[in-house]
Amino acid sequence: MTVPADVAGTAALAICESLLLALNDHKILPEAEIVAVLKDAAAAHDGAPAGDSDALHAAVAALINSILDGGNSVRRT
Repeated sequence: MTVPADVAGTAALAICESLLLALNDHKILPEAEIVAVLKDAAAAHDGAPAGDSDALHAAVAALINSILDGGNSVRRT
């Protein structure tokens, strides 16, 4: 069986998304804090030093921002 190259990243994203939802559902972190965590993660990649991984950092930041824009990682009412 051949495993796609992005399977680890996809699994990590799904696990993190589930953890963020659980933290919110159990009132451990409010939605505003979860959004702030995601924004901080995107900003870390937006502000990464220039180098060989520029395209990767840009893609990661874009993905996180699309999650924020789409509301996929936190349930919004």
